[in-house]
Amino acid sequence: MVSRSYSNLLELASGEAPSPSFSRMSRRIPHIMTVAGIMSDIDDDGSDSVLSDPSSSSQKERIIIVANQLPIKVHKKTDSSKGWTFSWDDNSLYLQLKDCLGDEDTEFIYVGCLKEEIHPNDQDEVSQILLETFKCIPTFLPPDLYSRYYHGFCKQQLWPLFHYMLPLSPDLGGRFNRSLWQAYVSVNKIFADRIMEVINPEDDFVWVHDYHLMVLPTFLRKRFNRVKLGFFLHSPFPSSEIYKTLPIREEILRGLLNSDLIGFHTFDYARHFLSCCSRMLGISYESKRGYIGLDYYGRTVSIKILPVGIHMGQLQSVLSLPETEAKVAELVKQFSGQGRTLLLGVDDLDIFKGISLKLLAMEQLLLQHPEKKGKVVLVQIALPARGKGKEVKEVQDEIYATVKRINETFGEPGYDPVILIDRPPKFYERVAYYVVAECCLVTAVRDGMNLIPYEYVISRQGNERLDKILGPEASIPKKSMLVVSEFIGCSPSLSGAIRVNPWNIDVVAEAMESAIVMEEPEKHLRHEKHYKYVSTHDVSYWGKSFLQDLERTCKDHVRRRCWGIGFGLSFRVVALDPNFRKLAMEHIVSAYKRTKTRAILLDYDGTLMPQDSIDKKPSSKTLDILNSLCRDKNNVVFIVSSRRRDKLDAWFSSCDKLGIAAEHGYFIRMKRDEEWETSIPAVECNWKQIAEPVMQLYTETTDGSVIEPKEISMAWCYEDADPDFGSCQAKELLDHLESVLANEPVTVKSDSNCVEVKPQGVSKGLVAKRLLSSMQERGMLPDFVLCIGDDRSDEDMFEVISSSTTGPSIAPNAEVFACTVGRKPSKAKYYLDDTAEIVRLMKGLASVSELMIPVL
Repeated sequence: MVSRSYSNLLELASGEAPSPSFSRMSRRIPHIMTVAGIMSDIDDDGSDSVLSDPSSSSQKERIIIVANQLPIKVHKKTDSSKGWTFSWDDNSLYLQLKDCLGDEDTEFIYVGCLKEEIHPNDQDEVSQILLETFKCIPTFLPPDLYSRYYHGFCKQQLWPLFHYMLPLSPDLGGRFNRSLWQAYVSVNKIFADRIMEVINPEDDFVWVHDYHLMVLPTFLRKRFNRVKLGFFLHSPFPSSEIYKTLPIREEILRGLLNSDLIGFHTFDYARHFLSCCSRMLGISYESKRGYIGLDYYGRTVSIKILPVGIHMGQLQSVLSLPETEAKVAELVKQFSGQGRTLLLGVDDLDIFKGISLKLLAMEQLLLQHPEKKGKVVLVQIALPARGKGKEVKEVQDEIYATVKRINETFGEPGYDPVILIDRPPKFYERVAYYVVAECCLVTAVRDGMNLIPYEYVISRQGNERLDKILGPEASIPKKSMLVVSEFIGCSPSLSGAIRVNPWNIDVVAEAMESAIVMEEPEKHLRHEKHYKYVSTHDVSYWGKSFLQDLERTCKDHVRRRCWGIGFGLSFRVVALDPNFRKLAMEHIVSAYKRTKTRAILLDYDGTLMPQDSIDKKPSSKTLDILNSLCRDKNNVVFIVSSRRRDKLDAWFSSCDKLGIAAEHGYFIRMKRDEEWETSIPAVECNWKQIAEPVMQLYTETTDGSVIEPKEISMAWCYEDADPDFGSCQAKELLDHLESVLANEPVTVKSDSNCVEVKPQGVSKGLVAKRLLSSMQERGMLPDFVLCIGDDRSDEDMFEVISSSTTGPSIAPNAEVFACTVGRKPSKAKYYLDDTAEIVRLMKGLASVSELMIPVL
């Protein structure tokens, strides 16, 4: 059955109602697990949940691996009997995870599509077989839907964009198509439905893989707010300048952020993702004790940077096969026996693998070094492309034409400088080429991880039987040479490789020459370095490290209060400490009515006035609310701001009974007609002569930043600067100012889009202390205290009023409300979402006061 939430998401994604043909897609398999999770209050009814006998639930730790394709080979029976045969796909990374990590206490369940279309009449039987035999949950998709999802949105839109190819014209990648996006959302929802049939959300870990399923975390998080969910992206993640061209950019970012842990192969990919979150969602990251995390509505979304590895055991077993040894002997005779050096390329036949550039570099090598003719051979294995379209055909035609030209120009009887293998070789054949090749070339113009260099290094290590076959070629110690593109994920890990810009044909040709003529000792050292890394950072290391971090990230799930907010693909979960809750209007109004002496402290910017507002002057509505509160003789109302006193004086001149604290509380005035006082003894500001030139330097080099001069403090603000550059400059400025002002009686603080220097001892907490003590001296012990602020400087006020509940300055059993703006770690016990909610709250309290003031 298709849930109501499914329909809502499709309507959001496309503006259209879902096709009725989708109703058959979530064909159910037998229920095998018990669901004991916490359902979101916006979930569907219980008919979509999984119910079974609790005794059937296993005690094993379960990991649900979700990917576009199951690690299963499918073959249609060729004899007279109808049906299918199934077997494990040993080359699948996801199966290798099970082989390396699986033990008696861990159970792996797979959810994904099959590589063959199964007739609807056979789907129930196939589901049963795969579940019972392989613990696989197949996701059956109609051919048209799968084509629009995979060959359409994934391969024509996401994949080119993630590889830095913009659809500048219809011929250059696919332009955004709303119907293909709808198909993508639909398939992700169908995957979620299949997971729902087997998941035990309190215990199971779900690990989603790759760009095909980037909004799946939203569906899962919507069903189970505390689901333990990891996501790993196996492709590059583009820079924000490229990614922000995607019309559904925020939906995908929010989908990924509904995971608990997001994995990337390299720091560059992670950095681009974090930059997109900052620029498009306003979410910044923090690094604590080696871990990178984003605070997303109270949930910590961790970032994992770890390249995937290879299955050492599988590759070593293939090296020991008789078929491999026979093929190695054949290749030795074909190449080494004739005194020829073998260079090897193994790439998918697609537009980003740079095969044509590699061939041009080979041509350049032969032009620049005629002596290499007849002595060097490039074997290029072209694996089938995963996508389809005219781009693949054009690449294929160009490769064939280039190979033909090179062989006609430099070839001779019995010698072709380039051998193109355009059929998919068996894995042992590929390994045999690795063993014999003197150098492996990977010149992709943009690629995810690419494990070909890893496989090559391990294959070159070989074994004793292969050493005998290789004869004198089998050097001890071993050697291997790699020429790799700077633009592939494994490049940072292979520090001994010759890194090249694949677009620079001359440089690639020089690298090929260097790999051939390099001294043997250096080749040995490079191989040793690579082998040590690749053999220790295998798929087992990668999987264990990711799952350990996922477990660490999810350990606090059970102790947090969670609920969902937002509609469609904007859905997210708010997760808060049990003692941190939203300030309810009815609660505070009730307390306000029954109390007689009230202290109200309000921050201004970010509390009464939105941070992104251009005109910072208070509105007439705000002034009316403040005057209504001040007219109540039971109230003492204070505005506590970091702004200059002259500006605050001008803005609030119509509020004669309003107290104002300026510049973080250094200047205090109880009423408009009273004189300004200082909270601490007068300070000298000679330090400004040191600080101002430093701030001016950073202002000149940071477009969008300004200096805000004040009487006793100075602030450098960068809210209009580039977020990444501004943040970077702020950190530098903070260090610079702390250094040059080390001997001055000031403190340097960094806050939201601001670096500020102020005298030591000045804080908003002083205002709270001053106000409470002043009221105590006048015999007015407050039985109601409300303090609202939005940034770090307001935390001092929260701390003071919270600690005063046990002191003499507040009445016993007083109602105390410390409230921050937004859900974030705070010393306050309450929160409101934004300035609009705060204004509504203050208006409500003002209305109560108006009703309580006697009519004269």
